[in-house]
Amino acid sequence: MLRSIRNALHRKRNCELRHGNIKRFFGQPAAQTHPHLLQEGEVTPGISRAEFCYRRQRLMEAIWKTKLHRKSVANHIALFPSACKSYMTHDIPYPFRQNTDFLYLSGFQEPDSLLMLHSIPGKSSNSFKSVLFVPKRDPDKELWDGPRSGVEGAVDLTGVDEAYNIHELEHYLQCYCRDTDSFAVWYDYIRPCHNDLHNRVLAQFLTQNRHTAMETTNQLVQALRLIKSPAEVALMKRSCEIASEAFQSVMQFSCPGVNESQLYAKVDFECRMRSAEFLAYPPVIAGGDRANIIHYINNNQIIHAGELVLMDAGCELHGYSSDITRTWPVSGQFSAVQRLLYEAVLAVQESCIQQCTTQNSLDDIFFHMLDKLGHQLKTIGLIPQNSNKDSRLRAARQFCPHHLGHYLGMDVHDTAGISRQTKLQPGMVVTVEPGIYIPASTTTVPAEFRGIGIRIEDDVLITDSGQTVLTEKCPKHPDDVEAMVRS
Repeated sequence: MLRSIRNALHRKRNCELRHGNIKRFFGQPAAQTHPHLLQEGEVTPGISRAEFCYRRQRLMEAIWKTKLHRKSVANHIALFPSACKSYMTHDIPYPFRQNTDFLYLSGFQEPDSLLMLHSIPGKSSNSFKSVLFVPKRDPDKELWDGPRSGVEGAVDLTGVDEAYNIHELEHYLQCYCRDTDSFAVWYDYIRPCHNDLHNRVLAQFLTQNRHTAMETTNQLVQALRLIKSPAEVALMKRSCEIASEAFQSVMQFSCPGVNESQLYAKVDFECRMRSAEFLAYPPVIAGGDRANIIHYINNNQIIHAGELVLMDAGCELHGYSSDITRTWPVSGQFSAVQRLLYEAVLAVQESCIQQCTTQNSLDDIFFHMLDKLGHQLKTIGLIPQNSNKDSRLRAARQFCPHHLGHYLGMDVHDTAGISRQTKLQPGMVVTVEPGIYIPASTTTVPAEFRGIGIRIEDDVLITDSGQTVLTEKCPKHPDDVEAMVRS
């Protein structure tokens, strides 16, 4: 039945094309509708159909290499639901952001969809089919919410083998079960990203079919996402450039008496004016002692003369994130104590960046950070001069309670399932973000140090020869920072 419907649709479309009376709209930017964003053959800006096809191919190859395939199971079906719309109140949705695993493998931006990759029963073990299930074209709903790609648009846009309306998913799964004796299901059933689709269709499929094994997909997909392609690196570099330029503008805009919310608005504005879709996460914009709250996001206080402002922000450009932290004096000049602490953090950060090579993991560099930070605290006089190595490391953990950094990519805390003990490889992007935090309530240090929080963060691409700082355009030397604020 599905095949006959599909053939009829193809005949109708070919007829329309021959008579020149078809006008195609999509549920996302496409080369036909947004030539200023996409080139012909791209699914999302900068990423081609060929690259998305290659990603799907590599995922299936990874599945075929698992012990499960080698020992017992010949057929596999992998399910990747999209994100769903989330509503702040009746009929008022939050801004939509696509599930990143689904986006990484398909490039399709519409909610309430699903990507299926499955082996073909009776064919060679390295054959598979890619199928998208998408929202049905609906003139009434499209009047309110905008165009949908529909079945044909999804195939034209993404290059998958087939596409069907999402309500046909259950029947397709039933047919697959009927035609396949045994198979493994690959699906993140522990934390489903689309609860309605899971509860209505997928949970029933998992409990009633004849699958012989069930596995999650997150580790396999994250292993692919960890290493960025040249196209991904180019997008991340531009995302970092946009955020760096936005930071410069915010520094110039800063002045005593400014509200943190105004700096929030400024960085959001500057990123969007440079073509970023939105900020990559709720930014931290913390004046004075509030910088010692690591994830401070209230951003609603006045920053007074003589205080430092710590801003942790980044943008998302065509699905790829940047993540920067800078700390600067809102009055345009560091005090002697502020500069002393700032230069200590900067020395540690620059040393850690040099350690971003294929010989080290993030955990290795984290322990390097603790060692260097302990020595800085001793030099400054915040810990006793006779401190041994163990006490220096404990003090470093007290003054900097977070890790050195994390992987960066489509998500800010990207590929979170990948261990930080993994040796760095060319194509990875990581953050390097040491800090020193001294809450005003700290009584074990001289009074002039209390209430100061400093963090410096850059985004670093691992290369064959070492590393490249993608956020190098964002000022961080204290002289350059002061000059930028005063300009």
